[in-house]
Formats: sequence, structure tokens, C-alpha cells
Amino acid sequence: MELGLLAGAFGSQMNIPIDRIRQAESAGFTSVWTAEAYGSDAVSTAAWVLAQTEKINVGTAIMQMPARSPAMTAMTAMTLNQLSGGRFQVGLGPSGPQVIEGWHGVAYGRPLTRTKEYIEIMRKVFAREEPVTHDGYHYQLPYRGDDATGLGKPLKSILAADTSIPIYTASISPNGLECSAEVADGVFPIWMNPERYDLLEGALDRGFAKAGKGKSLDDFKVMPFVTVVMGDDVEQCRTPVKMSMALYIGGMGARDKNFYNDYAKRLGYPDEARAIQDNFLGGKRRAGRPGRRRCTGRPQGADRRPSRGLE
Repeated sequence: MELGLLAGAFGSQMNIPIDRIRQAESAGFTSVWTAEAYGSDAVSTAAWVLAQTEKINVGTAIMQMPARSPAMTAMTAMTLNQLSGGRFQVGLGPSGPQVIEGWHGVAYGRPLTRTKEYIEIMRKVFAREEPVTHDGYHYQLPYRGDDATGLGKPLKSILAADTSIPIYTASISPNGLECSAEVADGVFPIWMNPERYDLLEGALDRGFAKAGKGKSLDDFKVMPFVTVVMGDDVEQCRTPVKMSMALYIGGMGARDKNFYNDYAKRLGYPDEARAIQDNFLGGKRRAGRPGRRRCTGRPQGADRRPSRGLE
């Protein structure tokens, strides 16, 4: 198991806890992760942390794919990896249609198709074996749309080849997990019940089979986010966790297209997920969820193989 630290900053003022990150680095944590939504970006913060640390890996969880071309993301990754002595890690995600179309002003498109094309292009740039070309649904290199000049030409990165940079994706849906297992080096499932690996196992195994070459958990990382709040008052410590989960389950997406709400239902909380969404979208954002469940037995799949890596 590996330990990582989240350093994403969401708010009106930037505040990167660099002292805490250095403490984590000294304690043997292997990674620290930045994030972005529609405020601060993940790349600037990652560069800031890399410049003030020496050993710890720094990654983005996540960079929004539709906001950047795959070539730009590859350039960024190779640059930061060289400057940091090989400590940068790429985390990608499609985000959601509300942010992508409302904030970035581009079509959300087909997220799984985009993920596969994006990573394929990035790996070609990293490898630097030949000028990069691609003929896909979302991306064409060179671009050949109706508004193209016709002057585009395949190019090869000026920087030295670097195939060491890992690429991870944020996925929680079965199809997204399968896609990640097929084309990426690891996955961020935002929440995970360690006794319900069965919710991931089938999709990951299907992706490994598509990837071929014996790919398995031995060379693929499962990195769930684990919230830790320390204090003497359990309810007080639990409150920010509940508020964060309510935001995702209730408000991160439209009523009929909220990936986190769907995931909460698959985790075994369909009634609670619906109630949280009803309260959140109804303006009752501090309303508690109805009822609480007690674990009366071993969850389904508890005897299955646990995930590798915890960051």
C-alpha cells in the first residue's frame, strides 16, 4: 500500500499546505495530488509543489481533458517531469457536461472515446518514435475540418522521449473503469468500500483482457480518496465529510446525470442517494439523510481480492 496526500485547493483564495506536504514527504508518502474544477487549475499548483519538494511525486487529480488538447497535456507532463527529475504524474478526467459545456464552452462529446484517443495521442508524443498522427472522433492530427487551412503537418516533440510518465484516470462507472483498465496505468475511484472490491473487479478485469499482454493489478494502481478528520468529537469530525459527499452525490451533475449519485446507489445506498439529491437540488443543503444503516453481516464480495495501492 502507498500513501498519498490531496492538496487540491477549492475556494476564492489559493492556499497550498506546503508545510504539511513536506511533512508527508519526510514521513514517506509517495505522492501528492492537485485538482481543478472552475477556479484554480491543477497544473500551476502541481508546478508550485514540485518546485518546493525534493522526493515526493506530484500528480493532477484531475486535469480536465476537454479543456486542453492531448498534445498540450503531453507537453506539460514532459516539461514538468524533466524539471522535477521524473516526479510528475498525469491524472485525467472528462469532468462533467455542466462544467465542460458551461465553463469551457466546448462539447462534452463521448467521454470514453475521448479518454482512449487522448491517452493514445499522449503516449505517441511521449514515445517520440515518429511524427504524431491520429484519426479519431474527437481529434485529428493534423486537423482537417472544414475550417482547416490545409497547412497542418505531423510533428514530433522537440523534448527527449519519456515513456516513464504514468497516466491515471478518474472513473467510477463500470464502463469508465473498464476503459481505465484498458488504456491507463491506474484509476481514482473517488470513494471505495474496501469490502466491496467486487464493484470494481468485473469492469477492471474486462479492461485488462482488452489491453492484453498480461495486464493485471500487478501493474495497475487503484487509488481511492480516503478522507481523514482527526478530533475528539466524532460528529464534529464527520460533518465536513458529510457536507463534501452531499455536494457530490446531490449537486455534481443534473438530476438524471450525476455519476456520483449513481455510484452511491451501486455502493448500496439507493434511498439515501435519492434523498440527498432531493434535498440538495431542493435547496435543503444541510438536511440530514433519512435513517442510518447498520452493518448486520459481511458485505457482498468481502472475500474478494482487495485493491492495490491507496493514495
